Amino acid sequence: MNDIIRISFEQKVIDLPVERLLPLRPMTARITGSKKYARIATSIKEMGVIEPLAVTKADTSDRHMLLDGHLRLHAIMGGGKTTAPCIIADDDEAFTYNKRVNRLATVQEHYMIQRALDRGVPAKMIAVALGIDAKAVQRRSKLLDGIAPEAVDIFRDRPVNPQVFDTLRKMKPERQFATAELMASMNNFTATYAKAILAATRQEELAKPERPKSLKGVTPEQMARMERELESLNKDFRAVEATFGDDVLHLVLASRYVERLIANGSIATYLEQKHPEIVAEFRNIVAVSTLDAVA
Repeated sequence: MNDIIRISFEQKVIDLPVERLLPLRPMTARITGSKKYARIATSIKEMGVIEPLAVTKADTSDRHMLLDGHLRLHAIMGGGKTTAPCIIADDDEAFTYNKRVNRLATVQEHYMIQRALDRGVPAKMIAVALGIDAKAVQRRSKLLDGIAPEAVDIFRDRPVNPQVFDTLRKMKPERQFATAELMASMNNFTATYAKAILAATRQEELAKPERPKSLKGVTPEQMARMERELESLNKDFRAVEATFGDDVLHLVLASRYVERLIANGSIATYLEQKHPEIVAEFRNIVAVSTLDAVA
């Protein structure tokens, strides 16, 4: 295959006057008051602009539409700077580059912090860039200590709450892996959910089985009941997961058949007169006629 891959923007970074950049959306007080904006503004103040702004080619008035980097531009202007580093898009369409970018996951952030510390970057500088304190930088550099590699692989590109890893360390590696699988299947990576799984974990699956579990607001009786319910839930979930693909295929095929059936005027009239409740259910089945709708 000899197709040439075309880069959608120029490869050089140029400094453009901020008054020649045209934002596509206004900056509200809610946006400028957010933690995300504060983190970006602090990072630009301390370290400069790391990621250039994406802009369109100049129009007849020598002005550029801003495709990506509205928060950065506002922070740059707020810092009193008159120019901003930009890359110019070859495409004229005003789509947002960030829609094509995967945000830094928790595990990836850990690797980034660890590598920066190994290269001698001060923890204080990293903390300023990320908008956290220096102690949090040290904690996140040790985020995966005591975590099973299989669980790390599952969390590698997920937005996991850092407190989840503190909970996982209280479990044995096999249970960590099972917990990570369960959280991924439910698409729930909150610390609260991880603690709930910990409460439902059998004593022998804990990293320190000789130490009784103790969770605030949960009695031993409630934890025992949660253990039984979670084990039953896992069995039911695995059973559904094992047959889900076949069930969806059968449903889609059946819906196509029913769709053709009720499309026949004579059959549809007969069913409406004799069995209106059945034809109503048939129409509901036909409505769920795609894999996306079923899923």
